[in-house]
Amino acid sequence: MLTHIANGDSSLSFWPRVREFAVPPSMIETATARRRVGDWAGACAAAGIDIDLDLRAVARTHGRDLACRLRADLRHLAPDLLRWHMPRIAPDGLLRPGLTLSLARYEAAGRDAPVHLVVRTPPAWADAGQRISLALWDGSHSAGGAGGHPHPWPSRRFRLDLHRHLWDVRRTDELRTRSGAARPLPDPDLPEAATHGRRCAVDRWAVEARILLHAEGRSAGPVVVRLGARRRLVLEVVDDVGPPALRIAAAVARGDTSALPVLPDAATWVPPDLELIRSGAIELDRLHPLVVPALAPDHSSAGPSRAPDLTGQPRLVECRGARHRIGLVDGVLVPLDHDPAELRREELLVALTGTPLPCLQAIDEAHRRPDCLTGVRERLDHGDIAGALAVVEALLGPDAVLRDGPLRDELEAAAERRITYGLFRAGMVGPGPGRIRPGERRPRHHRSHPRHTTGR
Repeated sequence: MLTHIANGDSSLSFWPRVREFAVPPSMIETATARRRVGDWAGACAAAGIDIDLDLRAVARTHGRDLACRLRADLRHLAPDLLRWHMPRIAPDGLLRPGLTLSLARYEAAGRDAPVHLVVRTPPAWADAGQRISLALWDGSHSAGGAGGHPHPWPSRRFRLDLHRHLWDVRRTDELRTRSGAARPLPDPDLPEAATHGRRCAVDRWAVEARILLHAEGRSAGPVVVRLGARRRLVLEVVDDVGPPALRIAAAVARGDTSALPVLPDAATWVPPDLELIRSGAIELDRLHPLVVPALAPDHSSAGPSRAPDLTGQPRLVECRGARHRIGLVDGVLVPLDHDPAELRREELLVALTGTPLPCLQAIDEAHRRPDCLTGVRERLDHGDIAGALAVVEALLGPDAVLRDGPLRDELEAAAERRITYGLFRAGMVGPGPGRIRPGERRPRHHRSHPRHTTGR
């Protein structure tokens, strides 16, 4: 779903990179395999989702009926598909931080308010690994691991309980209709300047507003459409015979709009995958395998395509008028066209401040600032640590010792950020006595020092 774009840039500029790195094929394959055998907890673990609920405790607190409905939803939850559709922000397409989304609402006996199955994203300062937490929220601020979260209650704007097709495998076929893929995109009725260059799903607003109002126990009335930080539309659903229609609502006092239902973000904008397909910015095989059948039912796909495996293939280097090879030998990147005696002489020359062979320069540069550094950094940013290490190992070998430089700095920073996330999860980071404030460095004896090797 589309979110606010920094500086008014088109959302298409970062979504192809998100689709490449945010939900890697290995995550989809593992999460799908676990889900298909009924292991919903294992599927969540594969998709980077931490579980903050206990079904037995839910049954004791809210009754067996609610626990059974919750268990059924969890068994049909596709956590990789949920991550695919989570709200993201520019410029890197990372998860929108500090957010709580409702996936489902359950009426419980003896309660006036429903119980929500929610997912939460950590605040920006603790978002290392781009992990998500899954919990049950009953209205209390301490429920379901909500302690320390900046917004523990479900967001009115970002909610997926009315869009189960974005996470529930029983409803994925609804994406074609709910996204508007069955119809050509109409020209937006709103000026582009008002929508920050994004395409509104105007032709779906009436139907989606009706769904929203029914969920609120109404058949007609005004709804708020949020088009930006300071742009709002108040529209009214006309409950006439036939398809629902919208009209501009009568004047509403500014303070009164906060009590009106808000059209969910997923219903406000054309989904990015549909725009990417129609603009030719992405190939269908790079989309999630549960998305392709809905958006392109005539296309057969085995899932997102993998990059070719280049592990072990030597690379060519221009070395003193000749073309030499460097490649992996016994898990280490070495020159292949220089004998050991020549390499020992070169190492001695370098120790005496001489200029090393171009082959040795290429190897040193690969350890410090490889050509794949951008891809490694993006994988680390999106939490794909295994993928980032696989890229590094394919280049340098699993037994390589990293040297000072940007590559080592990125891996060290990623490890330190993961520590911060762990402290946030444990409630040890943030305001309050005895806690570490965001951005502070821990005392040296408390900090973890990762080994500077690429092996797992």
